[in-house]
Amino acid sequence: MVGIFYLHKSQDICNMNIGIDMMGGDFAPLEAVKGIQLYREMGQNAMLTLFGDAELLNQLLEQHGMLQSNTTIVPTTQVIDMHEHPTKAMREKPDSSILVGFQQLATGKIDAFISAGNTGAMMVGSLFSIKAIEGVQRPTIGAYMPRENGKLGWLLDAGINSDCKPENIAQFAILGSLFAEQVLNIPNPRVGLINIGEEEGKGNILAQAAYPLLKEEPSINFIGNIEGRDIFLDKADVMVCEGFTGNVVLKLAESIHGLVQNRGIKDEFFDRFEFEQYGGVPVLGVNKPVIIGHGISHAKAFLNMVKLAQTMIEKDLLGKIKEKFKA
Repeated sequence: MVGIFYLHKSQDICNMNIGIDMMGGDFAPLEAVKGIQLYREMGQNAMLTLFGDAELLNQLLEQHGMLQSNTTIVPTTQVIDMHEHPTKAMREKPDSSILVGFQQLATGKIDAFISAGNTGAMMVGSLFSIKAIEGVQRPTIGAYMPRENGKLGWLLDAGINSDCKPENIAQFAILGSLFAEQVLNIPNPRVGLINIGEEEGKGNILAQAAYPLLKEEPSINFIGNIEGRDIFLDKADVMVCEGFTGNVVLKLAESIHGLVQNRGIKDEFFDRFEFEQYGGVPVLGVNKPVIIGHGISHAKAFLNMVKLAQTMIEKDLLGKIKEKFKA
């Protein structure tokens, strides 16, 4: 399995323009070019706009036989490094591949933007360049949670909203349900609130206050509280919590994968913790598709980020989110 996102034949695919930050990530731009090569080998012909060092990109594209009419390079001269302060870097590097990419996304020159670069800069660009969808209090990012039975769960928030209000948790459930339904192809996804007990009334003040909001929200399939032991079981499709808890769960899952690899254990379930088969995660709740990848992304991850962006555009996920929050 190369990835979880199915590409659909669409008469509009040639009009689709996906932007890629070619300079973001530890192995950029070579692995990004290799990811594009894998994408083209699948017969996909969406327009790709590449942001980065034009001379270097032309060399790499030529070496990999990728100089095509449906691939455009937008030259940039600056790179936001992984450990730079995002707001300061966005201000001091106006010709960076990330900032120029967001400028083109905001003006409609591209339809989606992908980067494996500085996560903070990607969030700053998402919130201040293209902004949150009207009605969304806090955009969120999620994390893929493999299940023992082969299915996939979706946990959010995964770390950008460490402190939340109950209303935020309810909105995460709506955003997560739409993503699970439209992109992960899960009909009527079950929503569970991560808590320290299954019974209603359990948990801290936030969990106790979020529970009735989730229970009363008609647009989601809320099944109640779930516990930590349920995260890798097929109990809920969408699991919601504040970003502090979500990030602890995510990092624990990453450490499990690392331990299994270090011990030389071969197991199909643990193999599905490997992030590159999912590519990246979308920023849910902003006005355009933005995909954030891991800093150590290789070709397969870039391929799957492009596939995810394409699926989000084809399914009009952002349009459905806007309609939901307008209602």
